[in-house]
Amino acid sequence: MWWARLLNTISGFLSGGVAATSYESIATVTVGAGGSSTVDFTSIVGTYQHLQVRYLARGTFSGNEIQIRMRLNSDTGSNYARHLLEGDGSTAAAYATASGNLMALGSIPAATGTASSFGGGVVDLLDYANTNKYKTSRALTGQDRNGAGTIDLGSSLWMNTTAVTSITLFADSGNLAQYSSFALYGIKG
Repeated sequence: MWWARLLNTISGFLSGGVAATSYESIATVTVGAGGSSTVDFTSIVGTYQHLQVRYLARGTFSGNEIQIRMRLNSDTGSNYARHLLEGDGSTAAAYATASGNLMALGSIPAATGTASSFGGGVVDLLDYANTNKYKTSRALTGQDRNGAGTIDLGSSLWMNTTAVTSITLFADSGNLAQYSSFALYGIKG
């Protein structure tokens, strides 16, 4: 499928040219009927150099688009910093938060957005098992809403040295819609 090739291309770009054989599938989740408030990857082992999340998602929020978010180890405290650059072909915007309670990944189509349209993204979580430093993510995401979509480049920091053992993904309003798909990969060192 075209979207799988696109995600692999984006993945290679974000990972600095890491060979495709360096990726190992850990888990996949496809949201069922009725949607889901979260997608969780738990009991993540610390045997990889980095982690990568790939997704195709849509939200149920009553609007054109909604932001997709991430938390690590169920931490809901103000322990995250984030930056996001967004462009839609005619305008660009930048956002930053020095002390927040989540990681920003970008936007996905919502309930009144283009029918059956899903946003895609690749998120790298670097040195996730290293207990000597804070955890950093970088994300390249995008969506097309019948020619009025956006592309986002984001980075986030989790100000905690604990090894990452769980990842929670969610829309900041409403649920993740049925057929939204998430895959977690380990990147070998």
